[in-house]
Amino acid sequence: MPASELAELRSVIRNTTHADEIASVEALLERAEQALTPAQRSRILARSRSLVARCRESSSHPGALDAFLQEFGLTNPEGVALMCLAEALLRIPDETTADKLIAEKIGAGDWQAHLGKSRSHVVNASVWGLMLTGRLVTLDSELATDIDGWMRRLVNRLGEPVVRTAVIQAMRILARQFVLGRTIDEALQTDNGQREPHDLYSFDMLGEGARTWSDAEQFYTSYSNAIDTVGLGESATDPKMANGISLKLSALHPRYEQAQRDAVLNDLGVKLLALAMKARSYGLGFSIDAEEASRLDLSLSLFETLARSPELSHWNGLGFVLQAYQKRAPAIADWLISLGLETGRQIMVRLVKGAYWDAEIKHAQEQGFADYPVFTRKTNTDLSFEVCATRLLQAPRAIYPQFATHNAATVCQVIELAGNREYEFQRLHGMGQLLYDELFNELGTSIPLRIYAPVGSHRDLLPYLVRRLLENGANSSFINRFLDARTPIDELVQDVLFRVRSEISLRHPEIPRPADIYRHAGEPRENARGIDLNDPRACHSLLEAVQTAASQFHTAAPIVDGVKSTGESEPVLNPADGSTVGRLVTSSHGDVDRALDCAQAAQAEWNRQGGDCRAAILERAACLLDSHRAELMALIGAEAGRTIADAQAEVREAVDFCRYYALQARRKFENPTKLPGPTGEHNELSLHGRGVFACISPWNFPLAIFIGQITAALAAGNCVIAKPAEQTPLTGSKAVQLLHAAGVPAEVLHFLPGEGSVIGAELVTDHRVNGIAFTGGTDTARQINRLLAGREGPIVPLIAETGGQNVMLTDSSALPEQLVDDVIGSAFGSAGQRCSALRVLYLQEEIADSAIEMLLGAMATLVIGNPLLLETDVGPVIDAAACASLQAHVSQMEQMERSARLLGRCQLPDACMKGTFFAPQIFEIDSINQLDHEVFGPVLHVIRYQIADLDRV
Repeated sequence: MPASELAELRSVIRNTTHADEIASVEALLERAEQALTPAQRSRILARSRSLVARCRESSSHPGALDAFLQEFGLTNPEGVALMCLAEALLRIPDETTADKLIAEKIGAGDWQAHLGKSRSHVVNASVWGLMLTGRLVTLDSELATDIDGWMRRLVNRLGEPVVRTAVIQAMRILARQFVLGRTIDEALQTDNGQREPHDLYSFDMLGEGARTWSDAEQFYTSYSNAIDTVGLGESATDPKMANGISLKLSALHPRYEQAQRDAVLNDLGVKLLALAMKARSYGLGFSIDAEEASRLDLSLSLFETLARSPELSHWNGLGFVLQAYQKRAPAIADWLISLGLETGRQIMVRLVKGAYWDAEIKHAQEQGFADYPVFTRKTNTDLSFEVCATRLLQAPRAIYPQFATHNAATVCQVIELAGNREYEFQRLHGMGQLLYDELFNELGTSIPLRIYAPVGSHRDLLPYLVRRLLENGANSSFINRFLDARTPIDELVQDVLFRVRSEISLRHPEIPRPADIYRHAGEPRENARGIDLNDPRACHSLLEAVQTAASQFHTAAPIVDGVKSTGESEPVLNPADGSTVGRLVTSSHGDVDRALDCAQAAQAEWNRQGGDCRAAILERAACLLDSHRAELMALIGAEAGRTIADAQAEVREAVDFCRYYALQARRKFENPTKLPGPTGEHNELSLHGRGVFACISPWNFPLAIFIGQITAALAAGNCVIAKPAEQTPLTGSKAVQLLHAAGVPAEVLHFLPGEGSVIGAELVTDHRVNGIAFTGGTDTARQINRLLAGREGPIVPLIAETGGQNVMLTDSSALPEQLVDDVIGSAFGSAGQRCSALRVLYLQEEIADSAIEMLLGAMATLVIGNPLLLETDVGPVIDAAACASLQAHVSQMEQMERSARLLGRCQLPDACMKGTFFAPQIFEIDSINQLDHEVFGPVLHVIRYQIADLDRV
């Protein structure tokens, strides 16, 4: 197939990322109706129901994880408690924190309800509570009648090491059900003792993705050694008949994300090829595992590079994992088939349902995407699995299909679809054994069965696997109800086509589109639209528009009653390189006086317009801000040094402010609220504007806070004098022009750029100003407060948002990778120039060294540079004065040799020398009292503490 057709299919995949779910499902239904006849669907149902019935009647015990999910799924607090323990307990190094976690989780459960109910000895209460010596013991009659009381008494004696040891041992037993071995050698020994004649393995050195270059190198070494170890013990030369290796690409690169695309493709391409060539030399299978939807395009690019590599030609061990819950799945299947045909290879494709569903849903909602990358209904995912399975089976020259499922209906469906074609089944280690044993007893045939086998330390691996297992613990999942006799088999096993058609809606009614999440929650407003920066198609268009807009020259000048002043101007500089972004005409005393007179005269009429009128204007403003996204992002990046991601987030926040305050205007300022009249009187409460508000905004959010202050005041019926930060007048000017274009009367909103000490002071002391909204430093807020207090007449309200020492407190139960992600994002995102930025990190002593090591490694991966480039993580600080202030603080820290120690500092690239960049850095200090002011920039302070001092800290 010509490369142009492959590129066209790749385009289809990208266009389907956030496609409308209803349209996607309708397309699936059309394809599914052609795949199977009614007679075939009847056979599938009959075989599925028979298979479930035989499994329920079997004398064999289910796998430990199957039994665990049946007894302790997400349907009861005990299951959640055990999941929480399994996720955290083994990594906690100190006894105090472990005891507290055990007390909290075990002490709240109704354990007696589960006593002896499971078919698995591992899952029964004796495993969870009574392994006092590290071995199973039998419940005596007293404990058997009051296990809840026994648990509570046990928790009350948590200081005794025997109890802690017992619960930790229980977690280790659970870990052994998940993990085939802690090392590949141990896994192979387990394999040799348990492997059925038709069983194969796909080994995975699983765990959290790399956060540092050191992590990535260790994972690479682990994968390389695993290939050697498995390969040396493998006799088969055909990858279909041999064990294989699965790779998680985010483990091989600390920045496996679209923003770092070029670096990832260059760095990872070489490593992947070396690993694949080694796997080929042993005749092993080599599969690229599936991850979050945001990483799919990167994975496809890397996989195509491998498939086209001359060094791997005529080798059919290359594999890819396809997630059926993604709406792109059918298009990816078509692309993989085309790639296999063009490169003359048979690609191993493992078809799975998908395991990151919750995260995908929440991420799309937070980012305001057009729709979700995944289906909102489980039935839609099942339908997608059927369609993809059909397509993969239809291309035996290009695809060797591998079907990963523990669902009896799906298994029987694959058998019907496949006929005599070649394929294999896959299951997770510890799950599905009973199902496949019964299936193979019926078929009397040796369909290959490959076991997906995680390998790694229980401490590191169990947390990751528990979060993946949560997907299968959902109340509605097949696994959770498979062996539950209370669930009728006819209800459990249904034809997927019938189930989808019988739904009232093709999308889940309780999961609205991201744009509608507020409406669904009862707020009649739209979520601000976001463009997916991990979608190459959408991101490319946005970045092109931003670069075009960045070349424009802007001017800012006072706008009074709609008229833009003229006069002498001064340059507005780009903090990234010192270039001129535009020019500024500073407000004069006459501008201030005219603006106040005009606003004061216009306020009464603006107030009379009512909430509905003002709301309609603000909603139009939201639409205008959204449509000018690229221009505003370019301004925010060039004038304030904000990165692409930060700039888009700020535009979305500004849009959200407009819609939120429009809603408040309608709710609170349109109709009076009727109050009780106990003696028959008529009482009403109505809200009105106070007069003229001066809105004084900061440079670190030149659009969002600027718009937020203004729209809040306008919504309430006030006229506004908008004074932007001295460093960011161009963004403020553009915002005011858009508000005027949306319908805010020129006499109601005025723009006065200039120095805060001059313009701000004049506004604060003028009697025509009836309120102040201010965001900035605490000292300035106090000064404004004192000036307002000295004015004669009514008390003038001051709404002040100021900074402080933002602290994160971390105990030893924290997942290190999540901790590092959050710390790096909060401390160094926006160059640390957010009021909410992390300034002080308290680390429990027992985890401090390892956490600091990972933090320093993650900090070293940050990209510092031009904020208008997508790959940039950290842009400049706002100006030379900010740089000098930060340097003064660092110098002070460096002089405190005994109580302050520099842990690490990023290196600034040569390209940063023209701008006001400040290298992210981390200091360790002894006490928060060493910080006498907020350090407004990318400097993090770490303090160690003992868990016994937690309350004092």
